Amino acid sequence: MNHKENSKLKVAVVGCGNIGTGAHIGNYAKNKGVELAYFCDIIPERADEMADKYGGIAVYDYHELLDKDIDLVSVCTHNDMHAPISIDFMRAGKDVLCEKPAARTLPEALEMQRAAHETGRLLSIGVVNRFGAYNNLVKQMIARGDLGEVFHVYASFRAHRSIPGIGGDFTNSAVSGGGALIDWGVHYLDLILYCCGEPKPLTASGEAFCKLGKNIKDYTYLSMWADRTKEMGGVYDVDDSVIGLVRTDGPVISFHGAWAQNIGES
Repeated sequence: MNHKENSKLKVAVVGCGNIGTGAHIGNYAKNKGVELAYFCDIIPERADEMADKYGGIAVYDYHELLDKDIDLVSVCTHNDMHAPISIDFMRAGKDVLCEKPAARTLPEALEMQRAAHETGRLLSIGVVNRFGAYNNLVKQMIARGDLGEVFHVYASFRAHRSIPGIGGDFTNSAVSGGGALIDWGVHYLDLILYCCGEPKPLTASGEAFCKLGKNIKDYTYLSMWADRTKEMGGVYDVDDSVIGLVRTDGPVISFHGAWAQNIGES
């Protein structure tokens, strides 16, 4: 990052919804080396609320920020906007912290990577578990050989009927790019690759199921994060459960994930 020594990093947060306010803005505010300069959201009152609370300027179109004096941008929008917004800011000379998943599709993610390489800007994806002390302890144990040969890693990320916001953006593949795997699974698969020294994937096979949530009006649940359920005209065309096997040049990875299963409550 190119900023004057001892000066604060000027940060803009694009997307002032749940993840922007719950994970990014509050933590930036605690950092003495950061100035929260801009808050952007297409819902004006969200940006206004954050500007009133933390200072800074509210804007409603991220394009207005491209030529501003900003060091770093947090992209906290829906998945379909991760790639275009991140690319625009990198090409405008800003470093980017983008929420996970990087994008909806591999071509979108590769275009983000290409922009980072061409511009020399920092692009970090918010797979935050890499920074946990406990996960880094596991990584160190594997590297030291404390666990012997790690030849198989199994990931299980399952929940009892916990589809987030059924009928909303989470369950619309055009917006989200997928369901349980891209929303939860990216954390687990990334963490396995990180702890095992970034083995190269060779083959992958699996199956994704769109079953329990497909009939929105009859979906039964007890509680739901992002509770925008049973919206009129809502869409549900994503995976609510997945199973797969990835062979690498290191360990074999198998995984079983589900937003919604008929299992015991968490």
